[in-house]
Amino acid sequence: MSAVVLRGTDVRRLLPMVDAIEAMEAVLCAHARARTVLPLRTVVPVAGHGSLYVMPAWTAEPEALAVKLITLFPGNAAQGKETHQGIVVLFGADGAVEALIEGGSLTAIRTAAVSAVATRALSNPDASVLAILGSGVQARSHFEAMCAVRPIQRVRVWSRTTANAAAFARVIQEATGEVEIAVAESAREAVRGADIICTVTGSPIPVIEGAWIDGGTHINAVGASTAKTRELDSDTVARARFFVDSREAALAEAGDLLIPLGEGRFGPDHIAGELGDVLLGSRPGRLAQEDITIFESLGLAIEDAAAARVLAHSAAAETGLGRLAMD
Repeated sequence: MSAVVLRGTDVRRLLPMVDAIEAMEAVLCAHARARTVLPLRTVVPVAGHGSLYVMPAWTAEPEALAVKLITLFPGNAAQGKETHQGIVVLFGADGAVEALIEGGSLTAIRTAAVSAVATRALSNPDASVLAILGSGVQARSHFEAMCAVRPIQRVRVWSRTTANAAAFARVIQEATGEVEIAVAESAREAVRGADIICTVTGSPIPVIEGAWIDGGTHINAVGASTAKTRELDSDTVARARFFVDSREAALAEAGDLLIPLGEGRFGPDHIAGELGDVLLGSRPGRLAQEDITIFESLGLAIEDAAAARVLAHSAAAETGLGRLAMD
C-alpha cells in the first residue's frame, strides 16, 4: 500500500481556482443537507509562537474523509516564512491513507474559493471595485478568486507594511493587464466606495470601521479566527446581514461576532444564516441592492476534505508524483 504525496507546487497545479470554487459550493450544500460530520477543531496554543489546529471531517458530497494538521505562526511573516504550514491526510473508502497533501497551499486555495462562493451568492452581480486588506498568500488567492466570480475592474490594496502592499500590487498587476491596481495609503482609503472587501490581515484588532462602508458592499472577513481577535469593528457587523460557514463554529470562535455580541450590540440571531442554506435557497441572502453583507470565514475541515478529494482525482491521472509506502 502506498499514498501519493502532493507538494505545494503539485497542489497549485492540480487544483485550479474554478474547480475549487465548484467543490466548495458542493460541500457547503452537503453541510446544509446534514451530509457531513464536522467536529469543532481542536486548537493547541503554542506560547509565544502561534497555534496548532487539528481538523478532522467527513463529507458525502464529494465523498471524502480527511484530517488537517496545520500551524498558524503569525510571526513567520516578518521572517519571510509562511504563516500557515501543515498537512492534509486523505483516507480512501477502505480507511487506508490515500494522499498526503501540503496544507498551506490547499488552505490558501480552498479559503479563497469559499470566499468566492460567498461573493457569488451575496454580492451585487455588477460588483467591480475590490479592496484587499492584507498582502500575504491569502491576498493573492483572494484576488484570483474574486476575479473568477465578479467583473473586477479596479483593485485597491492596503497592508500595515506599505512595502508589502506595493510588492503584492506588482505581483497581481503582472498577472493581469486588464485590471487597474492601486496601493492605498490607509485601510479607509482602500475600502471607501468598494463593492467587495476581503480582509486577510491576521490583525487582532479592527482594521475596518462601520462608518467607512457604503451601502451595497459585500465583505469577506477571513483573517481573524479566534474568539478574541477581529478585523471588523462592532458598527460594521451591526450594520450588516451577517453570514457564516458554520453557526456552531462562529458562536465558538468568531471574534468579529462574539466581541460585539458580548457588548450587547445584538443577539445570536444576528447571524442571518449559514452560507450553505443561502445556496440551497432555505435562507435569503442579500435582500436589497443597498444591503451590506458579511461572510465570516473561519474555515471548515469539510472544505479541506473536499479539496483533497478533488486533488486526489486529478493526481490519479498523473505519473511521476511522489509516493510513500505505508506498509
